[in-house]
Amino acid sequence: MATYIGNTLSVEDQIRAYVELTKPRIVVLLVFTCVTSMIVGANGLPPVNIILFTIMGGILSAGGSSAINQYIDREMDAKMNRTARRPIPSGRISPMNALIFGLSLISWSVLILGVFVNWLAAGLALLGAVYYVVLYTLILKRNTVVNIVIGGGAGAIPVLVGWAAATGTLDPQAFVLFAIVFYWTPPHSWALAIMVNKDYAAANVPMMPVARGEKVTRYQILFYSIQLVIITLVPGLMLLLPSAPVMLEWIYLSLAALLGGGLIYMSIKLIQVADKATARSVYKYSSAYLAFLFLAMMLDRLLL
Repeated sequence: MATYIGNTLSVEDQIRAYVELTKPRIVVLLVFTCVTSMIVGANGLPPVNIILFTIMGGILSAGGSSAINQYIDREMDAKMNRTARRPIPSGRISPMNALIFGLSLISWSVLILGVFVNWLAAGLALLGAVYYVVLYTLILKRNTVVNIVIGGGAGAIPVLVGWAAATGTLDPQAFVLFAIVFYWTPPHSWALAIMVNKDYAAANVPMMPVARGEKVTRYQILFYSIQLVIITLVPGLMLLLPSAPVMLEWIYLSLAALLGGGLIYMSIKLIQVADKATARSVYKYSSAYLAFLFLAMMLDRLLL
């Protein structure tokens, strides 16, 4: 573990290190899915103040969870090339400061969401943080090959937060969005795990490529990708049922089919071309896939 050097950093570098501790790229994606869920749930734009306070609460909750995750994983992160330069193992932030920072962000998130949005959204945000920190980071990640499969629920909870923020309740449609993010997580994460397999092996983390081998992982990526695409088309099935509520229509469904076809193609290619370059392509495509899929949802509800 690196020696703590945070006190020697400039104020600007310290701020940059704390922002890095929140994993801002992941925060942006999670908040984007949350806001999209709000628009789908409200069938249009919710009140601006609700959107703003939900975004604020979502940023704080996701950022705080990431900070605590890095506090818990600090020794593991120091063993992996991919994570050794993170703020704690690199010595830019002390472990205790990171923990206090993370807990503070989550506390502020619950307070802001509860007071200015509603307490259902606040409770769900807290549930997401506990899910990620306790169930995934402390229990699943270190002990089972299905860590990503079950742990994917943490990244899916923001869509429930968004739905609850916009509607004050959780309708069945919200869980369709939850399932989309839940089933997206394994192929996305396993593609990354193939890329950095040696790191996970060195840190003794039983990710799928380490525990079951890369060949099995590639087939699992295809298996989960097919399930994911099927789930993304469920709103189309709902249109065919007279008693079912309209959730999403042709703009979303057409783009979901195109994007899903691309994901399945990339997953098959990863089986045929078993190298890390193809795994990287699948990882990048899956990242763009989720962003464009939720953008299609947003456009569908704003334009139709």
